[in-house]
Amino acid sequence: MIHTINETHFQFPNQTSVYKGKVREVYTIGDELLVMIASDRLSAFDVIMPRQIPYKGQILNQIATQMMKETEDLVPNWLMANPDENVTVGHLCEPFKVEMVIRGYLSGHAAREYKAGKRLLCGVVMPEEMKENDPFPAPIITPSTKAANGEHDEDISREEILAQGVVSEEDYVILEDYTRQLFQRGTEIAVQRGLILVDTKYEFGKTKEGQIVLIDEIHTPDSSRYFYRDGYEERQARGEAQKQLSKEFVRQWLIQNGFQGKEGQQIPEMSDEKILEISNRYIELYEQITGVTFVKGDTSNVLARIENNVTGFLKSH
Repeated sequence: MIHTINETHFQFPNQTSVYKGKVREVYTIGDELLVMIASDRLSAFDVIMPRQIPYKGQILNQIATQMMKETEDLVPNWLMANPDENVTVGHLCEPFKVEMVIRGYLSGHAAREYKAGKRLLCGVVMPEEMKENDPFPAPIITPSTKAANGEHDEDISREEILAQGVVSEEDYVILEDYTRQLFQRGTEIAVQRGLILVDTKYEFGKTKEGQIVLIDEIHTPDSSRYFYRDGYEERQARGEAQKQLSKEFVRQWLIQNGFQGKEGQQIPEMSDEKILEISNRYIELYEQITGVTFVKGDTSNVLARIENNVTGFLKSH
């Protein structure tokens, strides 16, 4: 029997607070450590779906860990250890209240805005006569505000961020620089795996010492969109949809079934078959993005496993 993680209610040694995000649950330990647990919850259009996806948390956690290690020479990050397949322990940081979204291609939200006739996204001009999934002349940074629980993230321009004092100009320049460097490295890694990194988002925080570090996840299918490189140009030339490796397949299924997270809309029911299909797609994503075969964790008593592993780690540190 596969058991999934919906919610956790742990009480770890020296725990001072807990924050529950859409997908992750973050426990603060003392005034130095964060324990981030990746649940199997599925979020789309900023709405948490009623059913969980087997192994999704493990997949996201392990991709993010590998990608942090593959970029730590460029940008410092918060990662300390992975005491469990679903867990990352990192340095306690004060998160910036913006998500740094960077787009190499006209896809997803940008394409929907473009189709609606908009040529300005977060203060950045998008060229005329682009087709959906065309590359931008150069990657564009389109930040969004970090929404509180249940609210939608909202587009915001660099000018608004600075005018509202959300981030200081000195820090924002660093965030932009780190975002471009990470996207360039992510693009290079994707090429090696036969993929195109289309767009992604990064989140940053500041340590007690005042160092800006990369936090949360990086280059996962929840935070990023990938296309298969093979056949990309032919599909564009024929005006066909691109073969994607991202959570977009979930969004498209929801849209086809009349749900986009708007008020009054009903979340369509996901059958066991649909849940298994989504789980298998996430495993495919993992293997394609990392180049490593996925090893399923033991889920027979997954909450006890996590609690034991994390408690053991904290007691030894």
